[in-house]
Amino acid sequence: MKATLILENGQTFVGTSIGSAEDRICEMVFNTSMVGYQEILTDPSYAGQGVVMTYPLIGNYGVNCEDNESGRPWAEALIVRHLAARGSNFRCEGGLNDYLKAHNITGIENIDTRAVTRILRKQGTMNGMITCAEECDLDAVLVQLKQYRVSGTVERVSIQEKEFYPGAKGGSGYKIALYDFGEKRNMTRCLNKRGCDVTVYPCHTPAQEVLDGGFDGLMLSNGPGNPADCVEIIEELKKLYASDLPIFAVCLGHQLMALATGAQTGPLPYGHRGANHPVRDLTRKRVYITSQNHGYYVMKETVDPAVAKVEHENVNDGTCEGLSYVGKNIFTVQFHPEASPGPVDSDYLFDEFMDMIALAKKGGIRNA
Repeated sequence: MKATLILENGQTFVGTSIGSAEDRICEMVFNTSMVGYQEILTDPSYAGQGVVMTYPLIGNYGVNCEDNESGRPWAEALIVRHLAARGSNFRCEGGLNDYLKAHNITGIENIDTRAVTRILRKQGTMNGMITCAEECDLDAVLVQLKQYRVSGTVERVSIQEKEFYPGAKGGSGYKIALYDFGEKRNMTRCLNKRGCDVTVYPCHTPAQEVLDGGFDGLMLSNGPGNPADCVEIIEELKKLYASDLPIFAVCLGHQLMALATGAQTGPLPYGHRGANHPVRDLTRKRVYITSQNHGYYVMKETVDPAVAKVEHENVNDGTCEGLSYVGKNIFTVQFHPEASPGPVDSDYLFDEFMDMIALAKKGGIRNA
């Protein structure tokens, strides 16, 4: 079946329909990962977005029940050069096309994804529509595309009731609270394997409930959308910042903590999405290859040096990738140390979180 991708700038690409045949409008972004498409589709940070995969062959190892990063896919659409007709892998439990259909994800293949990516790189992230209609009113579609806005996604992807995940025996035994702004499940797994008992809280949980919970530390998860829209959450984070609770924040959590302490965030031209983004650790004087998925960033020139110092920066464009808060046991990163998909170079940050909790128990400060 013929399908057409219509971009907000008026350019169109004709290809073949995959997945659902339902018309779909969403924000178009690109991801440079060669593998990990199932983790990408189920990453809540992609809520409201259509993902253009730059690698030309997608679906060659199928799908399985183990690689989901949440209870369901959140990406609205998938755009690929070629979709493998069947998966071939000892873990394969089904094909990607059937998976897309089962979860009502609209898709298109047999288009020049390199050309689409170049458009998004040069002109910035933009809205798009995939339709299987033989004919459509292009002018009317462009009006719809200009009006579309991704909003309310954190509330949509967050859990509704708190959940508990016990840690592995023989580990730290720490009790960790985790705010779910769109958490990837591997974040909890990384804590569990270090012996942490993790209680995951809905995004609008009052700060006082967490402070009264007797926790040893707090994690702020990744998530979708514009961080500045999360006004009520930011107000609660101000209370958590004022406490002595050790905090480790990732991606959206990193941005929200920055906003809660007076810094500003802004949109990137086309975002950082992929499993091969180099980040410089300014403390260790080393470069790590990281997994990333964000369209907004903390503007480092707005960070008060009396409040926080930049601890990580992006090698490609110099943007802020991590902050360490002065006089606090708080550090935050823009990238994803839990990976899934992607390299595990920065997994050490979870160990650093454990060390920070131990230091706090002795009355110490990570960034005195």
